[in-house]
Amino acid sequence: MFEIFTEFADWLTYQQLSLPAGTKFADALHFFIEDTSKIMVLLVVMIYVIALVRASLDVEKVRTYLAGKRRLFGYFLGSIFGAITPFCSCSSIPVFLGFTSAGIPLGITMAFLITSPLINEIAILLLVSLLGWKFTVLYVVVGMVIGMLSGWFLDAIGAERWLQPLAAKAMKNSQSKSPPAQHEAAVKMTLAERHGFAKGEMLEIVARVWKWVFIGVGIGAALHGFVPDGWIEAHLGEGQWWSVPVSVLVGIPLYSNATGVIPIMESLIKNGLPIGTTLAFCMSTVAASVPEFVMLKQVMQWRLLSLLFALLLTAFTLIGWIFNLSIWNF
Repeated sequence: MFEIFTEFADWLTYQQLSLPAGTKFADALHFFIEDTSKIMVLLVVMIYVIALVRASLDVEKVRTYLAGKRRLFGYFLGSIFGAITPFCSCSSIPVFLGFTSAGIPLGITMAFLITSPLINEIAILLLVSLLGWKFTVLYVVVGMVIGMLSGWFLDAIGAERWLQPLAAKAMKNSQSKSPPAQHEAAVKMTLAERHGFAKGEMLEIVARVWKWVFIGVGIGAALHGFVPDGWIEAHLGEGQWWSVPVSVLVGIPLYSNATGVIPIMESLIKNGLPIGTTLAFCMSTVAASVPEFVMLKQVMQWRLLSLLFALLLTAFTLIGWIFNLSIWNF
């Protein structure tokens, strides 16, 4: 199915540009053309199709539904909702604020906030095409578990007391009110309206993420073409214990979303970096970014921000160590 993109890269790199096969620059350019064309086509097609299905999603009903569920099931639902919404870490925050104002427990809201940037339909689609379904299933399960456990832990220690006064007041006032009335049924959209919605969402998301695709694929191409064969495998391929926390710390300032970081993940794995180290690096890049924490400062006190930061770094490091064990076969 995806051979057409390889053939396109072959045609453009070796026939039209007449670059000699096997050179570092030609290999890097071929990688860039193949992955960029593949990702952009998948983005346009799949975002449009999925948006058609999501055209009548009523976020207000989701809030009401989550607010009335038991905590354990609520963590799971919050994580699921985060996984199916195509938000980056920063664009998830307005929804997070809406959940807080609706009186949904902080842990459920945090399960959504943490899972949303880590997992989305775009990331899943790209992971299947680039790294296979086994790694994709692993990535989805790990991302959801991180979100759910983080939400449970924050609720268990009563972390909502460390919200900023405005957010804490909004949550308290909402929880003290009688159960909200059922929202009116979502207006059924015509096919033309669904098409307009899907087209608009596709254009908006593509406009927001295309630069990350080019940056991510560009970095991946550079690693693929110019890093000496065997260098990563020789220096980090044994999964040294210190390589995982270092990769987590290195990933924090390199803000990206799941779409942009996946090509880098592919290149690192192909160059011999262990899967656990790669996963830890990519998760810290996506879910522990500086811009996200700057925005969260508007609704969280420093104590809660620091706790969340430490919680994520610890989780990513443990995950890296676990999946660097030789029992995993990908």
